[in-house]
Order: sequence, then C-alpha cells, then structure tokens
Amino acid sequence: MSTFEFLLQGLASAAQPINLLYALIGVTLGTAVGVLPGIGPALTVALLLPVTYRLDPTGSLIMFAGIYYGGMYGGSTTSILLNTPGESSSIVTALEGNKMARAGRGGPALATAAIGSFVAGLIATLALAFIAPYIVKLALVFGPREYFALMVLAFVTVSSAFGDSALRGLTSLFVGLAFSVVGIDQLTGQNRLSFGIPDLLDGIEVTTMAVAMFAIGETLFIAAQGNRGPETVEAVKGSVWMSAQDWARSWKAWLRGTVIGFPIGAMPAGGAEIGTFLSYATEKRLSKHPEEFGNGAIEGVAGPEAANNASAAGTLVPLLTLGLPTSATAAIMLAGFQQYGLQPGPLLFVTNPQLVWGLIASLLIANLMLLVLNLPLVGLWVKLLTIPKPWLYAGILLFATLGTIGANPSVFELGMLLTFGFLGYIMRVFGYPIAPVVVGLILGPLAEQQLRRALAISQGDVTTLVQSPIAAALLILAALAFIIPLILRARGRGEVLSQMAASED
Repeated sequence: MSTFEFLLQGLASAAQPINLLYALIGVTLGTAVGVLPGIGPALTVALLLPVTYRLDPTGSLIMFAGIYYGGMYGGSTTSILLNTPGESSSIVTALEGNKMARAGRGGPALATAAIGSFVAGLIATLALAFIAPYIVKLALVFGPREYFALMVLAFVTVSSAFGDSALRGLTSLFVGLAFSVVGIDQLTGQNRLSFGIPDLLDGIEVTTMAVAMFAIGETLFIAAQGNRGPETVEAVKGSVWMSAQDWARSWKAWLRGTVIGFPIGAMPAGGAEIGTFLSYATEKRLSKHPEEFGNGAIEGVAGPEAANNASAAGTLVPLLTLGLPTSATAAIMLAGFQQYGLQPGPLLFVTNPQLVWGLIASLLIANLMLLVLNLPLVGLWVKLLTIPKPWLYAGILLFATLGTIGANPSVFELGMLLTFGFLGYIMRVFGYPIAPVVVGLILGPLAEQQLRRALAISQGDVTTLVQSPIAAALLILAALAFIIPLILRARGRGEVLSQMAASED
C-alpha cells in the first residue's frame, strides 16, 4: 500500500468518535497547562501516563499527541500577553509578541500564532507522513562535529539577533553556558560547580531559569519603575483580528518557520528551541521593517511559532522510525509505547501500522481542533491586559511560583527562582538581552557533549571540526552571521555620524 492509502486508513481510525474525544481532551488539557509558567507538555504527559493504563494504545497515544500540540501552542498565550513563557520553546515568541500586546495588538499576535501553528502543523504532519524516511537519512549523516557546528550556528545567531550589541549578546550567552556546566559531567561522572549542594547535581532546571528570568525579572523591573514607567499597556487598539497587512507580513514567515522547524526537530540532537531562534534571526534579516524588531514585529511572532509547531511533528520522526526520543515529551511518549509492549522503530510500521498511522492522522485532527478552540478565544485572552497592573503582576508571581512548585517541590528551587529573577532584573536594568542566557543553558550541555565526542574520535585533533563539508559550511554560516551584523551596525553608525555632521554644517 502507498503512503497516501495508509494515511487515509489512519484518518478513518482517528476519526472514530472515541478517538476524537481523546484528541479533544488532549488538546484542551495541553492548551490549559501550556499557559501555566513552568509546566509544559512533558510534565502533563507524565502526569497523565498512569491514567491511561486502562485505555487502548491508539486512544492513549492520540491523547498524548493532542497534549503535545496543545502544550506547544498554549505556551504562546502567556508569552504574548504576560511575557511569561510556559516552556523554553516559547521564549522567542515573548520577545515580539509581548511588545505587540502592550501596544494594543495582542489580538493579531495571538491570531498569527494560532494560524501559524495550524499551517505549520498541517504541513509538518504531512511531511512526517511522506518524507520522514528521507529526513531520517539526512539526520543519520550528522556526526558529533556536524551537531557541534549546528550548535555554534545557533549560538551566534541568537547572540547577534537579540539586543542592539553583539558583545552584550555574547556576554549573556556565556553566562548561560557557565550555568550549563553545573552538575554531573555527562562523560566522566564528576561533580562540577555543585558546591556540595545535592540539588545542583542534576544541573539547573531550564524551566525554573526561563520563568525566573522572564516572569520574575519582568515583574521586579516593572515594580522598580513604580508609576514612573514610561511604557503604557493598551489592551486593544483597533481590531483584535489580523488586518490585510498582517496577513501579507505573516504568511511567508509561517512557511519559512515550517521549513526551518521541521528538519531541525527531526534531527536526533535538534529541538524546538534551535528552530525558533533560527527562525527569529531569519525573519529579522529578511524583514522589510527591521526597525520594528524589538518593538513588536509580527514576523517575529509568526515565524518562531510556526517553527515551534513544525518541530513538534519533526520530533516524532526519530521517535517513530528509530525509537529515538529527542525531547522530554518524546521520552515520555516512548514510555507510553513501552507500557503496551510496543517498541518504536522501523518494524513498528510493519507490525502495527494502524496505531502509527492513526497517531499521525490524529495530529492533523488535533491541529484543526487547536485552531477552532483558540481563535474564538482571542478576544477573551486579550482582556487579561485590562487587569490592573498590581493584580496582574501579583498573579504572574503566583503562577510562576505554583508552576515551579508543581514541577519541582523544593525550597531550594524556589530560592533559585528568586535568585535568577533578580539576575533577570539586573540584566534588564543594564540592557543585556535575556534570551541568550536561557539558550546557553539549554544548548550548552548538548554542544559540550558533541564537541567532546568529536575530539575523542579524532584523538584531540581540533582540525577535524572543519574537515567535514557539512560542519565547515555551518561554521562559515556562523562566522557570517556574526560578522555581517557588525558591519551593518558599523555602517549604520557611520551614516548617523555623517548625517549629524551634515546637519551641523
């Protein structure tokens, strides 16, 4: 049978009333939990795993898929409205989306996120069905040095894309990389920078840092300004729906985000974070309105949100075809497979095709459910911005604290939340970008692991990092991504100085 026939069979299975109910429950729960700071789809799936023991395998996995997609989208709501990412892959959305919301354009920001998630999820799910074997072959070509070069590219694009100064971006990145080496060494098993504190042996929790740096830091910054804060929040300015200009500026970003997010999500060392950061950097370079970035550019919401959702489907490629989980949620879904005696891999498509294709088809249905569920609620969500500022930020502190306690009930974790919150406040005061710190913490361990593997294979020969054509090309792109913005900024300063001199004359 052809792939198309298998997909039609899967749609027939997923369209059964009971499976539609499972998908609806999963999407609803995923969206509801995704908006809570600190609790993402991975924790939700983990909490629901024991509940699904009595369900049939197809139904439980369809529910898991709905939770996965719902959680990926749900994080964008608080990112846009409250500058509080529900998970690490929603960090980029907060950068432009929250600026739009504060200018009264929270409705278009939420709409472009919802529609972009739908478009990307639809295309990426079809790609999962039709070109998954080819993506896996490409991913298998990547060795440690290629993955390390990909991480370097992500580091450089993040550092140069966020903030007005590449030096400050790199400084923030290295702060995050310093935090990433805390805990047990992945290769030698030695303790590093744990200072005898058992809670640090597992490293610093990414969710705790992200919530602290964005939510707590933002709250402290607003509180420190008091009534002197020059920025005013306008809940609704104009329509809560997207205008014709918004559509014209978003649709290309949706497609580019999908193209970037899906293959990176399918790579065994990929993930939604890399795709969203690269998508943001791409949109900033290609935009006809680069001056709007940092002030509420709709492309900066559309592209990363599309990349985020596309990577969710991409993550299922190595899980279903190789049995290789590349994210925390995929690892828990792997446990869900194994509780029924199923082992994901190439043989699963032969031994249990109805389950696999039903799962893939349910992603299409979950995507449509997400759009139908969230678009009518746009007008309701933006009303959150009408809450008085003291109540609003007190609520952010409450939810950030409850989210941290829910994810890791520890007094030490709450202390870390407060500490990183103060760090986020200090960085805002001195104009350092926040996102590179979190990126360094997320990707630092992966980059270190791949670098050390590459050097171990080459017996310490550093030149091996550029002997691979793919790795060399990625490193060249990284160098260009760092140098070109410096040249453009220097040229811009020169033009400003020449204009000032001309005006004085």
